[in-house]
Amino acid sequence: MPSSRSLRRAGATLATWQSPQWAAATAGAAVTTVLVGVPTAVVPSPLFSRSVPVQWWNYPVLAATAVLAGLVLATFVARPRGSRAPADRDDPSAKTVGRLGSAGGLLSLLAVGCPVCNKLVLVLLGASGALTYWAPLQPLVAVVSLVLLAEAALRRLSTADACPVPVRR
Repeated sequence: MPSSRSLRRAGATLATWQSPQWAAATAGAAVTTVLVGVPTAVVPSPLFSRSVPVQWWNYPVLAATAVLAGLVLATFVARPRGSRAPADRDDPSAKTVGRLGSAGGLLSLLAVGCPVCNKLVLVLLGASGALTYWAPLQPLVAVVSLVLLAEAALRRLSTADACPVPVRR
């Protein structure tokens, strides 16, 4: 059985994308930026604040998370008639990709969040434990989250023509 991921096939899929897919990817990236960036106060807003300043690496992690999530979300947009369609939502690999993407997004939220603002971490480790143990782990959590999101995007893009979605009439 061939691998469900290939950079060549993923690139070929991206090359065939039309404006609906790119618009969905852009909108997905923007929504992800808001959903991850605002509650973690990486994106400043009057709704949330941080006890610990934003770290320099939080910004590129948020940007990469948004781009990868936008790409994954855009693979679920049906294509116009006559073009190759994205993978079927009933495809068993889509569930795996969904789990990878969801886990990556959640881990990204934990990675860029304030270490002492996370209630679960505070309950488990206390404020000093959060700063001593959790804060140094956050960059590693960020890497894991990006790997999961990249794997989800690669699998989804690589299998875009394997099981096409029927075109609605």
